[in-house]
Amino acid sequence: MRDWTAARVTGGRSALAVTVLMVLVVLTGCSSEPGPPPAGKASASARPAAARWQPKPGTDWQWQLSGKLDTTVDAPVYDIDGFDRDAADVQALHGKGRKVICYLSTGAWEDFRPDAARFPTAVLGKGNGWKGERWLDIRRTEVLEPLMETRIAMCAKKGFDAVEPDNMDGYRNTSGFPLTAADQLRYNRLIARLVHRHGMAVGLKNDLPQIPELIADFDFAVNEQCAQYEECEELTPFVQAGKAVFHVEYELPAARFCARSRKLGLSSLRKEYELGVERETCAQG
Repeated sequence: MRDWTAARVTGGRSALAVTVLMVLVVLTGCSSEPGPPPAGKASASARPAAARWQPKPGTDWQWQLSGKLDTTVDAPVYDIDGFDRDAADVQALHGKGRKVICYLSTGAWEDFRPDAARFPTAVLGKGNGWKGERWLDIRRTEVLEPLMETRIAMCAKKGFDAVEPDNMDGYRNTSGFPLTAADQLRYNRLIARLVHRHGMAVGLKNDLPQIPELIADFDFAVNEQCAQYEECEELTPFVQAGKAVFHVEYELPAARFCARSRKLGLSSLRKEYELGVERETCAQG
């Protein structure tokens, strides 16, 4: 973040010097390329909360992170990769009346991303179980905040409606760092503020134990395998708040969880782990 220091004019300076200084300040303020907004302040393009997209419980969706993007799936919401998909992909989905979520990893480093070299090795922890990925030291917000804001700004520039920040529960895993629940709450709230600053909705990914503390900060939830692990009831606060829960199972057949998902108001899919085009939806109708 840029530091703004107030200029002082001493009593010994001439009136001309004061005038010149005032002109320079005005010209600086009119710069066409301002720096990032100070922490805690919204950017000029940020939408008020009432204007952001708010997906409702039971909204059907498609989650595709691999393969050629198929825009013909009959779902009102798409969740796609923020780096791999461009503005034209988002525009094409908008043209079909879809809302589009930008998938980003905010809690883990990925060696295959174009900005991977910008992450210092000191913030890289143990592997998270996926090839080329390592947990991040989320306590180091002075390092991670500008990196994540750049990614989030990319999503906004491409026209996405929302962000799905992944790997938001490092404190519950063997990350290589002594992360606490309090560390995770601070980081998750930081990510939510950054997304909102850029005018988009934001989803809480997994992190079920902290739902009561975070539900006010997030506009929807994204969950993997709550049926398999018998945890889906923990997502009820989102549904009660009128916020969608986008849920996926990989190993259970749809017949094992769809009836319960519909009763709970979840937006549930059966997908393969690679998250390609194929899907089986629990949506009614």
